[in-house]
Amino acid sequence: MSNKSLGRESELLAARFLEERGYALQVHSYRSPFGEIDLVAQKRDILVFVEVKARSSGAWGLPEQAVDARKQAKMVKTALCYIKHKALRPAAVRFDVIAIENGVVRHIENAFQASSRYTY
Repeated sequence: MSNKSLGRESELLAARFLEERGYALQVHSYRSPFGEIDLVAQKRDILVFVEVKARSSGAWGLPEQAVDARKQAKMVKTALCYIKHKALRPAAVRFDVIAIENGVVRHIENAFQASSRYTY
């Protein structure tokens, strides 16, 4: 399976995983000038931005290790674009990572915090 098809299949698996747990999916693959967020979802009053990372083997480390400080900063800036574009005033914002290895899904809630210099 190519990396692109693994990524797409993993995003679909992650979306189903979230929906089965009561999340309302808002957007798949939101793009801004700063980057892309794989999934945007809502659970109660929390707006959740999700990065999906998949690995077919452990040779490259854990999937969530790929969400480094640079990727986190891009996600935060992209989330701000989404909030502004949609004119939202979320009560809370959270950044999650869904790690998938060999079809096994791990949901890491609140995987990182946005810097205090960013305001929603």
